[in-house]
Amino acid sequence: MEQKRILITIPLESRHGEMLRQIAPGCEFRFRAPEGVSSGGVFGGQRFSQVLDDGPLREEDAGWAQIIFGNVETEFVKKASNLCWLQTNSAGVESYLAPGVLPENALLTNASGAYGLAISEHMLGMLLELQKKLHLYREAQKRGEWSSLGAVTSVWGSTVLILGMGDIGGEFGRRCKALGAYVIGVRRTKRLKPDYADEVHSLERLSKLLPRSDVVAITLPGTRDTRNLIGKEQLSQMKPGAVLLNVGRGFIVDTDALCEALKDGHLGGAGLDVTEPEPLPPEHPLWQMENAVITPHISGFYHLRETHERIVGIFAENLGRFLRGEPLKNRVDFTTGYRSL
Repeated sequence: MEQKRILITIPLESRHGEMLRQIAPGCEFRFRAPEGVSSGGVFGGQRFSQVLDDGPLREEDAGWAQIIFGNVETEFVKKASNLCWLQTNSAGVESYLAPGVLPENALLTNASGAYGLAISEHMLGMLLELQKKLHLYREAQKRGEWSSLGAVTSVWGSTVLILGMGDIGGEFGRRCKALGAYVIGVRRTKRLKPDYADEVHSLERLSKLLPRSDVVAITLPGTRDTRNLIGKEQLSQMKPGAVLLNVGRGFIVDTDALCEALKDGHLGGAGLDVTEPEPLPPEHPLWQMENAVITPHISGFYHLRETHERIVGIFAENLGRFLRGEPLKNRVDFTTGYRSL
């Protein structure tokens, strides 16, 4: 087993560090403090017992590392001339796909599979908030108003269209199906229909599917093909009163067209954990849309502790595979920006 120099740039518990050293005996490790760690080892709302080992990330670490675990700035990666493999702690990897960022022949793997639990529950929460008008009742509560806000809708009996049937889209689909929805999936490649889906189509069918759907949920990654996928035309094709959810990338949806569709009442609501631009400026009109629920790209990250555990688990398994010369899980195809199947 060839020994490697491994740079870890995400916070870990001491038990995680011990586990990785057992998987890679003899390898050199550097545990660097990720940006945003506060005193006391708090990161992403969670407290970690092992955050610092050798201090903050330094430029010299780039030339030292052969394996990097964690999302580091692309300018740092460009200096990592000895890098063999980068394992991100995110599912999206678009910033690393540009030519010249990673050394030639370096492997790239993502953390797809770690976020489905947290983000699908966040999506369901936003959907129920909009369908049951909980955001409006919250505002009425602040004013001390005891009054009905009228009719609501339900996941039960609705048609839910999910754009992207990976880990996140699949977990959301299962939850909607369990609540009585008719689930339609859209995926990039032709594969067997999963048990939670009633129908599966390709993106070419999108214009036919939008008018049928009460909920349109976007879980697609940010790629050349998904940029501006949902514009004014697609929003106009959606069923009047439908709800749009986006946890993929903000630039998948035309923000100006979305504001217009919300303002004129064509859409019943939008639940957004991602926006374009991002961060959304305080003066942006989207903030003032009564039928929009906005969160600041926090549905994933480490806010749910289990997400962090799953990310570490993906790297741990891949580290063993890498050192044994076996194929890595979640390897990213640089042409498509998706993980290889």
